[in-house]
Amino acid sequence: MKNRSSCNIVVLSYYLQATLALLVGLVMLQAALGSAAKPPAIFILGDSTVDVGTNSYLQESRARADFPHYGIDFPRSRPTGRFSNGLNGADFLARLMGYNSSPRPFLSLGSPLLSYLRNHAFRGANFASAGSGLLDLTGSALGVVPLSEQIKQFATLQGNLSAVRGSGATEAMLQKSLFCISIGSNDLFDYVVSNSSTTPQEFIYLLMKEYENSIKTLYSLGARKFGIISVPPIGCCPTIRLLDAEGKCSEALNGLARAFYSALETLLYGIGSELEDMKYSLGNAYLMTINVIDNPQPFHFTRVDTACCGFGKLNAEQACNATANLCSKRKEYLFWDQFHPTQAAANLAANTLYAGPPLYVSPINFAQLVQL
Repeated sequence: MKNRSSCNIVVLSYYLQATLALLVGLVMLQAALGSAAKPPAIFILGDSTVDVGTNSYLQESRARADFPHYGIDFPRSRPTGRFSNGLNGADFLARLMGYNSSPRPFLSLGSPLLSYLRNHAFRGANFASAGSGLLDLTGSALGVVPLSEQIKQFATLQGNLSAVRGSGATEAMLQKSLFCISIGSNDLFDYVVSNSSTTPQEFIYLLMKEYENSIKTLYSLGARKFGIISVPPIGCCPTIRLLDAEGKCSEALNGLARAFYSALETLLYGIGSELEDMKYSLGNAYLMTINVIDNPQPFHFTRVDTACCGFGKLNAEQACNATANLCSKRKEYLFWDQFHPTQAAANLAANTLYAGPPLYVSPINFAQLVQL
C-alpha cells in the first residue's frame, strides 16, 4: 500500500503547479478576449449546481432557495433561487465568457416568447432545475423539471428563434453557442436511497443511455459545442458525512461518482467520433473537488466538511433557512448548505473548467471549446 502522506505531497505539488498554470492561463485568456467579438450564446441545462432560479417559477416545486439565508452575498442580499450564498457555477462561467451576468431562466422569459425574443438582446437561457436528474423519475416528487423536459423547452426556444431570426441565422448561432450540462448527482442519491435491486453497473449504464439520448437530441436541434460537468464527490456532502460516526465521506457514493465519470468519458469519446462537428469538454468535478477536500489550504478553505448555513452537527442536520446558524467567513467554507458549494467554491470550479489543465477538463477546456 502506498504511503498516504507521500501521495498527498505529490498531489499537492502537482495541484499547486496546475493552479499557477491556471492563473497564468486566465490572465492570457482575459487579455486575448478583451478585444474579442460578442461572446457566443450559452445554454445551461442540469440541476441545482447551475439553476439560477427556475424552480422559483414552479408553484408546486418543493426544491426551492428563494428565501434567506440564500443569496446573502448576492447584490442587495437578495435570494434568487440559487442554492448558494451568492453566485453559482453558471454565473461564473458566463462571466468568464464575457457576459456581465448569466442568462435568465427560460421560465422567466414570459409569454408570448416571440415578443421577448423580438425586443431583447439574446445571450442564451438557463433551463436547469434543482432536484432534477437524467431520469424523469428523479426529483418527480419535488415538482421539478427533468432533463428531458428541459430539452423540450429548448426545442420551443429554438423554434421561436427560427421564427424571429430565420432558420439559417439560428442554425449558425447555435453552432457557435456553448451548451453546458451539469447533472447526475440526484440520480445517484436516489439510487442509493431506493435500495434498488439494479446493480451499480446496470444503473450507470442506464444513466449513460439517457445522457446519450439527451446529447443527440440537442445535436439534432442545432447544438454542436458541449461543456459537460461530471458528478462531484457527493459522498463528502456534510449531510452524508453525518451518517458516519467519524464524519467520513461515503465511499459507496463516491465510488458511484467515479464510475459515472469514467462511463461519461467513454460515452463522450464515442459520440464525438460519431457526430459530425460535435466538440466537447468534460470537467472532472470529482477530482477537482476531492483534491480541494484533501488539500484545502492552498485555496484558502478552512472548513471542507461543514455547511456554512444549517443546524446541528456539521451544521447539516437540517436545511438552511432564515433562522439557521450562519458562518461569518463564508469564503473559507467549501459547502454552503447540506449539499451545495459556496460562491467561493463555485468560482474556483468555474475557473478550473474554463482554463484548467487536462487533469481536470479534457480533451480541451471550456475556453478552448468556446474559441473553436
